[in-house]
Amino acid sequence: MSAVIFFENLFQAVIAGLLIGSVYGLMCVGLGLIFGLMRVINFAQGEFLMLGMYGAFYLCTWFGLSSAVGPVIGAVFSGVLLYLLGMGLHKSLLTKATGIKVAGTEGEGHYPQLILTLGVSLVLANGALILFGNTPLSIRTPYAGSAWELGPLLGDDMLLFFNKARTVALVVSVLVAVAVYQFVHRTRVGKSLRAAADNPAAATYMGIDVERSHRISFGIGAAITALAGGLIASYYPFQPYIGLDFVVIMYAGVVLGGLGSMIGAFWGGLVIGLIQQVSTLFLPLQLQNAMIFLVFLLIILFRPQGLFGKNVERV
Repeated sequence: MSAVIFFENLFQAVIAGLLIGSVYGLMCVGLGLIFGLMRVINFAQGEFLMLGMYGAFYLCTWFGLSSAVGPVIGAVFSGVLLYLLGMGLHKSLLTKATGIKVAGTEGEGHYPQLILTLGVSLVLANGALILFGNTPLSIRTPYAGSAWELGPLLGDDMLLFFNKARTVALVVSVLVAVAVYQFVHRTRVGKSLRAAADNPAAATYMGIDVERSHRISFGIGAAITALAGGLIASYYPFQPYIGLDFVVIMYAGVVLGGLGSMIGAFWGGLVIGLIQQVSTLFLPLQLQNAMIFLVFLLIILFRPQGLFGKNVERV
């Protein structure tokens, strides 16, 4: 293999890693937000992603959204639906195992949270199987299989491609991640969410409704991950158990970036996307995840708080 071909393949893998990793980063932000603002380890996050995919698919199908922005509109409205579902799940189930009600208990309520969210995960996945069937689906758009070209570079020897669907997903992912960060850090509501996370008892004395704050946090976290799922559905086939494929990536990205750091969660997902794609130059496709976790273990070994986290950092 010549040097030009090697670098062309390398640059193409980096481009693919950035495009895919940006959406990974967005879904990691959803999970990181729930953990950072609620301290809840949510095993149902993969199912929120899956429901976001189905929601975007049916919205695009029913309303004929096949243009370049169609899947984005479907993903946004799917996120709104999952926000409402997340709020409902928190009010009916999680409110008994989170917040001030479990403060000071053994494990701070994490043990019932784990069982509860695992049960929600199983119910949602199997319910989706009954409702939607097991046939793989994807959102068909004219640009899903097309790409923008960059080049030729280095004379006429190098040509790089940007998949259109994934490029649109990258732009939307970055914009949403920035908007969520600004909301959490700049708005009055966002500051109340952070206060409820830092010290629920003190927040209550200051007049903040901790239960409502946690409900909003859970709803937003579910909505962001569902929106990411809608974007992924525009170029990746899915079925009711697709959440299992992505929930491991989400947790790895959140821990890699730094627990409690929303910025770290996004960068963690981006790093995973890069590792996943660049590793295909040297390893078989089946070993992609092995390389992800090898790098993950090395980073955690030398920097336990994650790449971009601090020991005391919170969202």
